[in-house]
Amino acid sequence: MPAKVLVVDDSALIRSLLKDIIQADPELQWVGGAPDAYVARDLIKQHAPDVLTLDVEMPRMDGLTFLDKLMKGRPTPVVMVSSLTEKGSEATLRALELGAVDFVAKPRLGIAEGMQAYAEEIRAKLKAAARARGGQRRAAPTPCAALGPLLSTEKIIAIGASTGGTEAIKEVLLGLPPDCPGTVVTLHMPPGFTRSYAERLNRQTRLQVREAGDGDRILPGQVLIAPGDYHLWVERSGANYVARLNQAPAVNGHRPAVDVLFDSLARCAGRNLLAALLTGMGKDGARGLLNIRQAGGFTVAQDEASCVVYGMPREAVELGAVQQVLPLEAIAGALLLQARHSGGGNRV
Repeated sequence: MPAKVLVVDDSALIRSLLKDIIQADPELQWVGGAPDAYVARDLIKQHAPDVLTLDVEMPRMDGLTFLDKLMKGRPTPVVMVSSLTEKGSEATLRALELGAVDFVAKPRLGIAEGMQAYAEEIRAKLKAAARARGGQRRAAPTPCAALGPLLSTEKIIAIGASTGGTEAIKEVLLGLPPDCPGTVVTLHMPPGFTRSYAERLNRQTRLQVREAGDGDRILPGQVLIAPGDYHLWVERSGANYVARLNQAPAVNGHRPAVDVLFDSLARCAGRNLLAALLTGMGKDGARGLLNIRQAGGFTVAQDEASCVVYGMPREAVELGAVQQVLPLEAIAGALLLQARHSGGGNRV
């Protein structure tokens, strides 16, 4: 059966565009368009959609208020349709905290170039969201204890994620102490969102979190996040590990790509590396995680029950890339336990 989709947006033009995109895919079924939350409420009761698209700025009730009420009363997978602005990115990140599964940027109306790729992105995210475990709000994890003198400054933590990853990454980072190994993160996120996301994590965790810059050193207690539209990789510079950025072609359909980060770390960090692959659609990161394991690094994947979308971790497990498959709340502790070992990644 096709996934039933309800579009909630105050723009008639956007509703019409999304209707055409949805109706062009036999795996999706358009069940209606709502100009505001009150009409949406009635259509949800009438059609019981499998997934919603939701605008943030709407009359009578804004999208975040409606999302909050929806997740409390009738949890349904939601894909936010957001503007690429600082205000839009902050609202989108808040929506993901409230339980939205994913987001797409507002289409650039009147520009035919790139519209096919945009339509394919929306359809893929709607189908993934319809199958996802949406609407889950997780309790904040208990922070792990500081590691003290047992921690080697040579260790690096690497995290990759996609759909559902904003909240999953936050949960892992909330479990890490201020003296944790230097951490690098690649998340599939477009330009304009990664800076806001890093600033948000910097406020919410005990770590120093920021967008990565070319040449940044990777230091204990600090987290570098790949900027949207830039690959992040790591290389050795003397006694230091440093971050590098470029805009080489997309890998696995993504820039930044998790495989780019993981492959670079397999080459330069090897047994000093602790890598986690979290929730996400597709296969990005699986091959890189296998390279890390083969280089002697420690590898962990999020389990299916706690994933929003069990795509990337499943691919890694099937490749034999994963040493431990764990629920999300156990991953920070596993990484820190491994960091206490000075002998490398094959100890479990």
